[in-house]
Amino acid sequence: MLFYAFYLIAGVILFLHFNGWLRRNNLEWLMLVLAAAVFPVVIFLK
Repeated sequence: MLFYAFYLIAGVILFLHFNGWLRRNNLEWLMLVLAAAVFPVVIFLK
C-alpha cells in the first residue's frame, strides 16, 4: 500500500514540476528528494 501511495505522490510532484508550479513556489528541491527516494522505495516497499 505504501508503494502505491509513494507513486501517487510522485505523480503529483511530477505534474507540478512540468506545470511550473514548483519553480514559482521555490519547491524544486522536491524533485531531488523524489529522485533520491525512488530506488529505496522500489527495493524496500515492493
